This record gives sequence, C-alpha cells and structure tokens, in this order.
Amino acid sequence: MVQYSQTHFDASFAALSDATRRGILEQLGRADASVSDLAERFHMSLTGMKKHVSVLEQVGLVTTEKIGRVRTCRLGASRLEQEAEWIEQYRQLWDARFDKLDKVVEELKLKEKRDER
Repeated sequence: MVQYSQTHFDASFAALSDATRRGILEQLGRADASVSDLAERFHMSLTGMKKHVSVLEQVGLVTTEKIGRVRTCRLGASRLEQEAEWIEQYRQLWDARFDKLDKVVEELKLKEKRDER
C-alpha cells in the first residue's frame, strides 16, 4: 500500500466532514463568491463563514483573494487525488470481499437446490 501523510489526510477528511463546507465547495464549483455572499447563502454570520473558509483554505481546497474590502473565494489547487486514491483502494478491497461472498452464497443456493432433489 502507498504511504500517505496522516496529518494531511486527517485535515482533508475533517474539512470535508462538515456539510456546510461541502456545500461551500459545491457552490464554488459553480462560481467564485465573496465570503459575504457565502455567509448570506448559507444563512450564517460572516465570522462563522470566515471560519469555514479558513478550514478549507488550510487544506488547499479554497483560495481567497482580497480586493479592496471584498474577500473572494475560489476552488483551490487541491484536487483530493491522494484522498480519492486511498478511498479507491478500500473500495476495491470491499468489492473483492463482496465478490467472494456472492460466490459463497451462489454455491450455497446450488447446494440447497441439489439437496432438495
């Protein structure tokens, strides 16, 4: 298995664990937005939104740029490639286990049919 930075993964998954932060990423996937616009859209205080944006910014999922008095947010450079690769390894592991289970169930069904005759 590939070795990953546990601290980076912890921070990435922690950032993604919050529904509001996932919503922010979805919104920024459609268009850049100011922190104020995001706060209004998610019905929260400006301070609360700044905290959410800060968490996303720390893991590279969001970047911000201050122009005048407006701080604009956009998707960051992090594409979660390592995290997706890690998840994919476990998906493959579980798929293999379920395939084996399917074979066992199928064999039991065949045996049951033979025993009925």
